[in-house]
Amino acid sequence: MTPPQETALDSPATPAWVRRPTNLARAVTAELVERIVRGVHPPGTSLPPEPILCETFGVSRTVVREAVKILQEKELVQVRQGAGTMVTPPSHWDMLDELVLAATIAVDDSLAILDDLVVTRRVLESDMANVAARLADAETTERLRAMVDRMDELVDDHLTYHEHDRAFHDTIMQASGNRIARGVVRALESQVINTARYMGRPERALCVASNQGHRRIYERIAAHDSNGAAGAMFTHITEAWLVRRSGSGKPVRLQR
Repeated sequence: MTPPQETALDSPATPAWVRRPTNLARAVTAELVERIVRGVHPPGTSLPPEPILCETFGVSRTVVREAVKILQEKELVQVRQGAGTMVTPPSHWDMLDELVLAATIAVDDSLAILDDLVVTRRVLESDMANVAARLADAETTERLRAMVDRMDELVDDHLTYHEHDRAFHDTIMQASGNRIARGVVRALESQVINTARYMGRPERALCVASNQGHRRIYERIAAHDSNGAAGAMFTHITEAWLVRRSGSGKPVRLQR
């Protein structure tokens, strides 16, 4: 009896995700995003034609077209009549998109994209701390005080400390009432909170220094000192990042 012929989907050379992905188009999209960001398909060049992409990923034309449509939504490509699907310059890319941001962070040896993320977070959180100092009620300020006191006890447990750290910042963002700014910060941080390049070394001294910054922020909010709270937040985010990134040996380009 003649054994059944091996198909492209059964081939050992075919990536495992091609065989049973929950969503073929999104799986193809994720791979193409990484290839574009890594420069496999540089800006100004065209993606391989549909038949080649179908063969590469072992999928149908319908799947490839859906993937290209998603890439267009992320502004990584433009479909031009007669020219094919052209890769756009990085300045066009949607950097708030989780796939684009994650892929960019992964290939950025200079840490420039993380510097930009910190600057964005610093601007938004400083403004939210300013507003929170004006709006925070007694219950909120008491919650912040309790968080700071608790973090003093957690400096030897960096994982639990960082959970409380994020909760402290989120409490301030909620107190500001700015849902858009909070949403942007949370979206950005969700991409980096589990990466060593952003979080730095898990050292007790770093947690101690970090919580000193938290206490200054809390004190300014409790005193309803809007400018002082904004300044304390600005300094805290800046100093905490500079300390975390210092182990990389990369030049710093943070700007005010």
